[in-house]
Amino acid sequence: MNMQNMMKQVKKMQQEMEKAQEALKHKTVTGTAGGGAVQVEMNGHKEVLSIKLKQEVVDPEDLSMLEDLLVLAVNDALAKVDALAQEDLGKITGGLKLPGLF
Repeated sequence: MNMQNMMKQVKKMQQEMEKAQEALKHKTVTGTAGGGAVQVEMNGHKEVLSIKLKQEVVDPEDLSMLEDLLVLAVNDALAKVDALAQEDLGKITGGLKLPGLF
C-alpha cells in the first residue's frame, strides 16, 4: 500500500469516527442501583439526562444511603457509556484502542 492510499484510509476512518462520536450523543443508557430504585439516564457523551428515584429511597433520616445509591447509579451509567462507545467505535477501528477516545 502506498502512502497516498494509506492517507486516504486514515482520512476515511477519521470521518467515520466523527460520525460515530456524534451518533453517540443520541444514544442513551440507564445506570441503576438499589435494584432499580435509583436510575440515571445518560447519553453517549456522558451527559446526565435524568435521575429517577423511587419513593422508598428518599429517607430524610438516611441521606447517606441515597447519596451512595446515586454514586453507584452514575458509575453504572458511565461504565455502560464506555462499553457502548467501545462497541460503536471499535467497529471502525477494528478493535484498536486509540488514545483520547472515551
